[in-house]
Amino acid sequence: MSTVSEHTLLEMNFQAMQSAYSRDPAPDYAQRIAVLKKLKRALINHEQQIYQALSKDYGYRSEFDTFFADLMPTIATIKYAIKHLKKWMQPSKRHAGLMLAPSKVKVHYQPLGVVGVVTPWNFPLYLALGPTVQALAAGNRVMVKMSEFTPAANQVLRTILDDISDHVHLVEGDADIGAAFTALPFDHLIFTGSTSVGKLVAKAAADNLTPITLELGGKSPTIIDQEIDMKVAVDAVIMGKSINSGQICVAPDYIFVPAARLDSFIDTFIARYREYHLQSNNSNLQSHIITERQHTRLLQLLDDAKAKGATVHTVKAAEPGDGKRFYPHLLTNLSEDMAVLKEEIFGSLLPVMTYDTVDEVIAYITARPRPLALYIMSNSSALIERLISHTHSGGISINDTTMHVVADDAPFGGVGHSGMGHYHGYEGFLTFSKAKTVLYSSSWLPKNRFVLKHRDWVLKVLRKYVLR
Repeated sequence: MSTVSEHTLLEMNFQAMQSAYSRDPAPDYAQRIAVLKKLKRALINHEQQIYQALSKDYGYRSEFDTFFADLMPTIATIKYAIKHLKKWMQPSKRHAGLMLAPSKVKVHYQPLGVVGVVTPWNFPLYLALGPTVQALAAGNRVMVKMSEFTPAANQVLRTILDDISDHVHLVEGDADIGAAFTALPFDHLIFTGSTSVGKLVAKAAADNLTPITLELGGKSPTIIDQEIDMKVAVDAVIMGKSINSGQICVAPDYIFVPAARLDSFIDTFIARYREYHLQSNNSNLQSHIITERQHTRLLQLLDDAKAKGATVHTVKAAEPGDGKRFYPHLLTNLSEDMAVLKEEIFGSLLPVMTYDTVDEVIAYITARPRPLALYIMSNSSALIERLISHTHSGGISINDTTMHVVADDAPFGGVGHSGMGHYHGYEGFLTFSKAKTVLYSSSWLPKNRFVLKHRDWVLKVLRKYVLR
């Protein structure tokens, strides 16, 4: 008896989602809210299973990381969409302009159809369901390609989606299935992952003229100024670098600190990290690196830096039994030939560079691909405004790191090599909607007949009015 290939099954499931959309291409407010509420309830009911599954996938993942960076923002996204969906769905009134007066113009927001979501392994719940929630709010059907590195989490998520399987279909598989997935003729495709794979996704989508949103990564800098309380700056960096052990696309990738404050930063970081993670009951907050391959990659980056002259400052020496746990390593005395300054780190290594003037910092950042995030540790409004206006990045947090990502009502997205397009909040709804302009032509003014009969006179009057 013949079996259906994975590729054929993928195409069949895509066609099934297309058919589901065709049967109900304009779900009303009540239908959309019902789907979102079912999803929220299922997530809450599976809270413990989510913790257990992700810890199994990682070898160990702290409950804090999963709640704080996966479950909580997903629930918040659903609640925000439920609260604001009625307003989002309303057609917006626009100015018609002189040529159309006294007619009216409105923009209607129509579901696109079937949206594809490609999810990485680092936050499989939030990065799968965040865009899915916004696509559902916009009235679409969704197919989600999960990472092959989170099989336990994928299984829990499949169970969570059971009650809304007519609206969301989950796909599993390796890179080959991922490539086939991105080649499907979606009505919109959102990919979260590396820049190198993002380029391949863009090429695949181009064959179908599929609009895409790319959430990539890059090397997100942190700038510490001369005056900021070092404890405030260090706490923000530790928070951003320790969540999921730095396996986050907006983690602080490298630090700029005034030359005179370098020792203060190093000493404060090590002391504060040990206080928060090693000298209390919080030792189990340090999640593991996802795979042996990723753990080896970090070790290779570290060895490359040491071989080329970097000084390494550790918060804790590695011990037998640490497994894939990787404690932070601060790196100083850096050179441009080190891989740690070329590649996105995506882990607990933290290069620290010194500067004398802000001009040096701006020149360094702007000479490199535009990052997904930038962090400013300063209370100087002049410095903050200068860095905002003279650098490009997907987003900025001031005296904090990573947290701008979970601002409910603000767009999130990269620029250049860190991505394109936005989602989150209202912008997410717009991304997954077709903004359709509708002209309501005035019925009492026979302007077409008038123009057709008096073209010369109309041209004369309009030229006199417009060209002045």
